[in-house]
Amino acid sequence: MQTDNLELKKLVYLYLMNYAKSQPDMAIMAVNTFVKDCEDPNPLIRALAVRTMGCIRVDKITEYLCEPLRKCLKDEDPYVRKTAAVCVAKLHDINAQLVEDQGFLDTLKDLISDSNPMVVANAVAALSEIAESHPSSNLLDLNPQSINKLLTALNECTEWGQIFILDCLANYTPKDDREAQSICERVTPRLSHANSAVVLSAVKVLMKFMEMLSKDLDYYGTLLKKLAPPLVTLLSAEPELQYVALRNINLIVQKRPEILKHEMKVFFVKYNDPIYVKLEKLDIMIRLASQANIAQVLAELKEYATEVDVDFVRKAVRAIGRCAIKVEQSAERCVSTLLDLIQTKVNYVVQEAIVVIKDIFRKYPNKYESVIATLCENLDSLDEPEARAAMIWIVGEYAERIDNADELLESFLEGFHDESTQVQLQLLTAIVKLFLKKPTETQELVQQVLSLATQDSDNPDLRDRGYIYWRLLSTDPVAAKEVVLAEKPLISEETDLIEPTLLDELICYIGTLASVYHKPPSAFVEGGRGVVHKSLPPRTASNESVESPETAPAGAPSNEQPDVIPTQGDLLGDLLNLDLGPPVSGPPLATSSVQMGAVDLLGGGLDSLIGGPNFVAPPAAAVPANLGAPMGSGLSDLFDLTSGVGTLSGSYVAPKAVWLPAMKAKGLEISGTFTRQVGSISMDLQLTNKALQVMTDFAIQFNRNSFGLAPAAPLQVHAPLSPNQSVEISLPLNTVGSVMKMEPLNNLQVAVKNNIDVFYFSTLYPLHILFVEDGKMDRQMFLATWKDIPNENEAQFQIRDCPLNAEAVSSRLQSSNIFTVAKRNVEGQDMLYQSLKLTNGIWVLAELRIQPGNPNFTVRAPAPALPALGALPPCPGWPLLPHPTPGQGSALMADTLAQLDWGPF
Repeated sequence: MQTDNLELKKLVYLYLMNYAKSQPDMAIMAVNTFVKDCEDPNPLIRALAVRTMGCIRVDKITEYLCEPLRKCLKDEDPYVRKTAAVCVAKLHDINAQLVEDQGFLDTLKDLISDSNPMVVANAVAALSEIAESHPSSNLLDLNPQSINKLLTALNECTEWGQIFILDCLANYTPKDDREAQSICERVTPRLSHANSAVVLSAVKVLMKFMEMLSKDLDYYGTLLKKLAPPLVTLLSAEPELQYVALRNINLIVQKRPEILKHEMKVFFVKYNDPIYVKLEKLDIMIRLASQANIAQVLAELKEYATEVDVDFVRKAVRAIGRCAIKVEQSAERCVSTLLDLIQTKVNYVVQEAIVVIKDIFRKYPNKYESVIATLCENLDSLDEPEARAAMIWIVGEYAERIDNADELLESFLEGFHDESTQVQLQLLTAIVKLFLKKPTETQELVQQVLSLATQDSDNPDLRDRGYIYWRLLSTDPVAAKEVVLAEKPLISEETDLIEPTLLDELICYIGTLASVYHKPPSAFVEGGRGVVHKSLPPRTASNESVESPETAPAGAPSNEQPDVIPTQGDLLGDLLNLDLGPPVSGPPLATSSVQMGAVDLLGGGLDSLIGGPNFVAPPAAAVPANLGAPMGSGLSDLFDLTSGVGTLSGSYVAPKAVWLPAMKAKGLEISGTFTRQVGSISMDLQLTNKALQVMTDFAIQFNRNSFGLAPAAPLQVHAPLSPNQSVEISLPLNTVGSVMKMEPLNNLQVAVKNNIDVFYFSTLYPLHILFVEDGKMDRQMFLATWKDIPNENEAQFQIRDCPLNAEAVSSRLQSSNIFTVAKRNVEGQDMLYQSLKLTNGIWVLAELRIQPGNPNFTVRAPAPALPALGALPPCPGWPLLPHPTPGQGSALMADTLAQLDWGPF
């Protein structure tokens, strides 16, 4: 480290940065060298020392580095000062309080007035970084004087320095339109920069400040003209940059379509464009379509519909329909184009055309019905659910104009149960419409579809709609007519425009990942740290609207917040929709002394913490392919004499396993197991802090699961969890939570929150914790139930290497609430007949065959399928079994017994 060779010193410092975290005690020995190098006559070595200091993230040595950093912040060489400015941001991330106490933030603010533009840019970048992680602090207190200094430095910075300054300017709100215009004039030259990131940052500033300019100003029109060429130039870059530019242009066009209204041709698709660029260009073409250019757009779209790429062709056909809906004068030409495409008889083109013609009918009722005959000719070629549903809607809506409407709908009815739900619902409604229009001819048909939808269907949506129609038709046909044949609202011109409030926020994020995703950062930034909601400045009185009348969506709300509808689909999707109020209360437990209260455990709901509907779930716990094989997380090893932990009741407890490794949870390691004692279920946790910071504010939440397991009390960690400290907690559980069948059956998905973040893991709980104490079935009922179960309803498997005799087995199983109802000896084999009852009221029956001297047992478990089972308690909360039936009971029994982990002995 004492070498004078600069290259060698760089290598040594690089080594220090990489290994300081794993060997912090050794890193302390380098402090003296840093202090010495910070006073070296060579500015490169001074800068190298201060840069390395900032990269060594070890708490123990930060306080020793304050004095060298202070000197470097006031160094005579600008290269050292700019490096020290970034070092302050890094030090703040390690120890914010230390930076504030040492006055580094004030020094950083002073650097904004520095004579060197690169020092100014780095000071702005450092302050912006600190301000993002601490939104409440007003570090960047911008005023006209500081803005003027930033604009002066803007012309002399490197390209990345310009981006930092432009992003900072975008966060400033001018006091009036004159100041906004002055800033725009000084930022406009950046539009001609070679770096696309600088261009987009400049566009962001201009788009934001244009909000304050009056549309009557000459400068406003000039600025619109200046914005178009740089955006067009971005489209000559490589495809990846084109895509980013197009996603940003999509937002700009929705906000101010007048900027690019004369540039339609640059968005025409090239033959060698990647598909993602093609689809984005297509979307922008539709947004720019107007009466002036619709002929050109339609000719282009018709050409696209003959391409070889199926996805692109579908989008092109759908785009023709969107043009018809957007530009009323072009509707007739669009319908004619669609009919030409239908005549090609290309299957997927025909089906897309029918879908969009349905939307045209909804937009322009009683105007283009003459094409229905052509559509009906292609009825037999429809095989996609959306196209079939669209055609059925058309037939039902215009049944009075189609002579053989009943025959057409009856042809769909023949394979009713094979259709998708979308088609079934549409067919039900269409036939009811037909009946209300032609009651005498279609009475048989409507009875048939109502019967299929209600008595023969297990889809709740279809069944409910069928019952509603049936009740309406049987009690008040007039009311049925008013409801089913009511006049429908016209569909809007643009159904895919981004909601105005969200659009305003996204405009403030042009040039960032948010503008590519078209989602605010809070929707995808993990933990929500550093996410600040931005909005455009208020419009001036003379600038009431910035959207042209021809593109503004009819009736679009201007100031209302959008309703955010979360989507589902991943493994932990349901965690996004959890009600994060107090856990559902169960029976009072002696272990809990604190009342929950009506508080949100996870501080604002998971949506705010994990980023809303597009959150990417962590991988679930691996599930063995052969569920019949022993599994460490199934029904724990009830016979194991050594590895388990004894409890007061004698029930088996598996040893604690690591559920969440520290490397996946920012230093928090969670181990645990499950127990059942005296009728109470507990999750025994061990929390270990392997991070370098204190952990507090713990909370826990379960996803919906097969048996409704939920916390019965809050997760209580009474003292902050210091680094390298562990704490053991017993969390009481109940089974009155929300129910959803999981795969495998005993899968449990858990969210744990602390002051650092929210973490997710899934584990398999042992089924025997769900076996209740009153699970011994009456002998007569057991006999009656057992006899009537068909042979095909039973599951059979082997338990190997068990040295216990029948009495020991019976005793061991009883300690886990598996009761021996009867015992007999047949041909030297001991036969144990056993019963158990789950917390949701479901009974399990089993026969255990034990051959003396043979360590292998045979278990035969028939599924409950007898009428006698109906006399047993119902299955509350079990989504698939409100009333057990032979098929369902067998499936459940197979699921339950497949989880049994009898284990080695």
